[in-house]
Amino acid sequence: MRPQVLIIGCGFGGLEAARALRAADVDVTVIDKTNHHLFQPLLYQVATAGLSAPSIAAPIRHLFRGRHRVTTLLGEVVGIDAAARTATLKDGAQLRWDQLIVAAGATHSYFGRDDWAAHAPGLKTLDDAFEIRRRVLLAFEAAEREDDPARRAALMQFAVIGAGPTGVELAGTLAEIARHTLPGEFRRIDPRQARVLLVEGGARVLQAMPEGLSESAREQLAALGVEVRLNARVTGIDAEGLDIATPSGPERLASRCIVWAAGVAASPLGRALAAATGCVLDRAGRVVVEPDLSLKGHPDIQVIGDLAAAQSHAPGREPKPVPGVSPGAKQMGRCAAANIGRRLRGEATQAFRYRDYGNLATIGRHSAVVDLGTPLGALRFSGYAAWLFWLFAHIWFLIGFRNRFVVLMDWAWAYWTYDRSARVVAGRGLSEASPASGARA
Repeated sequence: MRPQVLIIGCGFGGLEAARALRAADVDVTVIDKTNHHLFQPLLYQVATAGLSAPSIAAPIRHLFRGRHRVTTLLGEVVGIDAAARTATLKDGAQLRWDQLIVAAGATHSYFGRDDWAAHAPGLKTLDDAFEIRRRVLLAFEAAEREDDPARRAALMQFAVIGAGPTGVELAGTLAEIARHTLPGEFRRIDPRQARVLLVEGGARVLQAMPEGLSESAREQLAALGVEVRLNARVTGIDAEGLDIATPSGPERLASRCIVWAAGVAASPLGRALAAATGCVLDRAGRVVVEPDLSLKGHPDIQVIGDLAAAQSHAPGREPKPVPGVSPGAKQMGRCAAANIGRRLRGEATQAFRYRDYGNLATIGRHSAVVDLGTPLGALRFSGYAAWLFWLFAHIWFLIGFRNRFVVLMDWAWAYWTYDRSARVVAGRGLSEASPASGARA
């Protein structure tokens, strides 16, 4: 009987691990809470009506249709028994494994204020993207019908909390929608008067990037009309707006459409692993792994992607934390698969080494920043050239030719017309749901 490899999660890490096991003499089961693999770097474009959901998602079963040793299942793992080598699903069913790869990913972190989630949705799934898109579009619809100037202003003031890549991309795109896509479609309001606020508790945007590129990003955001509020710590969020603490004192910002992009937390499955194996979790709930990505005392369990507090072990260098980005997850997936092959052959496993290819972030039309690692040193640039590089890099890494073609055509149409083709809100109408009601698209 061939060894059974169970992969929990089919994000970037889980998908790459399953692909890398193609030549191994094992049976693979891939289980995920959704039936699709999601290209998360472009999820914000679904949230802002630039792309439709199928353009950045692919059915998991379709991805493995020709792999007869790969079984795909739809389900949620809630418990792990390391001694019995079984995983328990939410419906009570159990799956047996000989080798386990946990790639369950991450979720939103509201820093202990989960009550804020109802008023400021995050962006991790297609459901999140549909909800944000609904709130944005319905805010303009409600403003068109609002007679009170103060309430109309609150409806047309959008706040994005957190100035990492997701926050920057969301804020820049919202400004473009207000200034280029919607003008001429309303009679009582001018969408160009909408305000987009980017609220960041730190001293600069895109803090993972060099200071020069960070400042360039801030300037490009300002040119698009985004108001960047730095050193502004959020202290409260409710249905009418948010409270922030600034160096000059507390301030109230009225907004009926708030998006959370400020923090992430590891999947709750990390706690289940800790209970089953005694592994250590870091402050974000990530699982501290060994150099080869396995758990201490449990070489048959590997944790990869956003759930892993992993370090890169380059020869002759001090270990460095691996950033929570898709290239890191993919590389961990390949490493985990290779180490399974080594274990089955009786060979020693190898430590994970992360190769940093750089960071990209787009801000809007003709605006982006790029920080690349090359053999000759860092290559950093911004503006139009960076925007073109970002565009073609994301087209290249999309899953499937159809998705690449459709996204390229949608982007080309949007570039020449400023139109955003996915501006459809389904479900309850405006008379039954306000932008912050929590209704689903």
